[in-house]
Order: sequence, then structure tokens, then C-alpha cells
Amino acid sequence: MPAAASLSRRLPLAADAPGNETHMNLHFPNPSRSFDETRNRVRFWGYDKSIEVSFFVEKDAMHLLDASLTDGVVAAFLKAFDAARQRIETAAEKVYRRDSNRSHNVSLFAADFH
Repeated sequence: MPAAASLSRRLPLAADAPGNETHMNLHFPNPSRSFDETRNRVRFWGYDKSIEVSFFVEKDAMHLLDASLTDGVVAAFLKAFDAARQRIETAAEKVYRRDSNRSHNVSLFAADFH
């Protein structure tokens, strides 16, 4: 298996059930993430087939994931994101799936992690 393929992660979806007309494959093959200093949020990317989707973990969600965060401390936000990446990707999949418009920019808030 190529190294890039081993990073790919496909989340199982109810939409994948036989007979369901909606088929969405959300993947997170790109481990990159960045910090938006203006809004104190972390951005990462997922893919629905060939469509790139930008996800933003908003400040309130980041503080829920790590209550010790100090706004504007880039390294701390990225470390907290990395530690919670699986939980974040699961929340991203749920939020994206319930968005019937399939927006290409999706924000994740603290409420999305409950």
C-alpha cells in the first residue's frame, strides 16, 4: 500500500447502506492543518470524492477539547488539534453529513462534540 494511501481514512456512513441513493465518501488523507490567528480556530481539509472541503474547528470547540488553551498560542492550538484529531474528524463527518447543501466550508462548534 502506498504511503499516501495509508494516511487515508474513510469514515463509515449510514448513507453507504445498500439501496440508499446518497453515497458520500468523506476522506481525510491530508494531515495538514493551520491556525487562523484572527479567529483563534484551526483549519483542516477533507474530501468528498474529488471535492475539497475546508473544516474549521472554532475557538469554543478548541477550548472544549483542551480547556488549558490560551487564545493566540499557535503551537498549543495545533497540539490540542493533533491530540483530538480522531474525535474532530468524526464530528466533521457528522456535521458535513447533516448539511444538505454540502457546503465547502464547514465550521465545528463546541455543541458538535456532545
